[in-house]
Amino acid sequence: MFGTLLDYFYYTGDDQYNNVITDGLLFQVGPDNDYMPPNQTKTEGNDDQGFWALAVMSAAEQKFPNPPDNKPQWLALAQAVFNLQAGRWDTQYCGGGLRWQIFSFNTGYDYKNTISNGVFFNLAARLAMYTGNQTYADWADKAWNWTVATGMMGPDYHFYDGAHTTLNCTDVNKQQWTYNAGVYLLGAANMYNLTKGSDIWRDRVTNILNATEFFYPKESPNVMVEVACEPFNTCDTDNWSFKAYLSRWMAASTKMAPFIFDQIMVKIRASAAAAALQCSGGSSGTLCGMKWTDGSKYDGTTGVGQQMSALEVIQSNLIQKVSGPVTDKTGGTSKGDPSAGSGGTANPLIPHDSIQRKDRIGAGFLTALVLVTGFGGAWWMIA
Repeated sequence: MFGTLLDYFYYTGDDQYNNVITDGLLFQVGPDNDYMPPNQTKTEGNDDQGFWALAVMSAAEQKFPNPPDNKPQWLALAQAVFNLQAGRWDTQYCGGGLRWQIFSFNTGYDYKNTISNGVFFNLAARLAMYTGNQTYADWADKAWNWTVATGMMGPDYHFYDGAHTTLNCTDVNKQQWTYNAGVYLLGAANMYNLTKGSDIWRDRVTNILNATEFFYPKESPNVMVEVACEPFNTCDTDNWSFKAYLSRWMAASTKMAPFIFDQIMVKIRASAAAAALQCSGGSSGTLCGMKWTDGSKYDGTTGVGQQMSALEVIQSNLIQKVSGPVTDKTGGTSKGDPSAGSGGTANPLIPHDSIQRKDRIGAGFLTALVLVTGFGGAWWMIA
């Protein structure tokens, strides 16, 4: 949600909601500034924590206004989550990987899901790009290789849902979700850029993008569908938001791997036009449905996920009008802390000194929900 609001400012320059965004991003950082707040920690998953990290990573990359000096900073927050999750890399089962849940008493602790590991890969790649530190890039490589080795990404570059530790990840659930493809696409695009356009990462970016055709049925060319649930009317609250993430990460990938711009934008434009037609529901005539392939026939569903997805795909049409993400060498101003995480304790898996050398400093939830809902009428962005 806050990633969508950050993108709104990034694309439009409209800063009237910036205080809300800042308050929202800082409200849940927790006492150790690592997105492990007491009010959520017992039910928090690695994917949940990781999404907060990706949001503040975007804030650093997009030069969103920094918090006051006495508050945790965007880059340091992303590093804190990375350090914690690197420490949770579990080699006891499945040869590595992150579990879905953080704590053993939660349902899903015995499951290693692709999105948790994809978010970790994405975060590592972007931290490598921002800081220039090889340790992060090594972890991105490690996470990628693990995903391939477990079969959570097939030889056709389709990303599957996950597998159970009780069976050593041999029971891969072949269900496919849009956001899994998206999170790996942006991570791979960052690695492509970081490695100066290496052939191996170029091939990976190309193959991931080609495999997303799965989410664009031929019946409605280039209009995104959440194939696993949308045709069957079984999408849940989380599922409704997944299209937002694929749209966001596709658009962002064009800045890191410009050779995919045309292939991506034909899908963004068609999906945005279709999504705008769905934003015609409710008494306001601005509630957005999820079935973009239904044209102007509003599908009757309402929720923040639907609004997020429509706004994200629509505003992604502005990607060519904004500059790409900054790094600490190209104007980034967010302050980092390579030892962040769990009260500042350095993670033994991350060499403190090596990261510190590179990590130089460059020269409310309800309110946000209402804002996202109110943005449903932002159809004008596709004009």
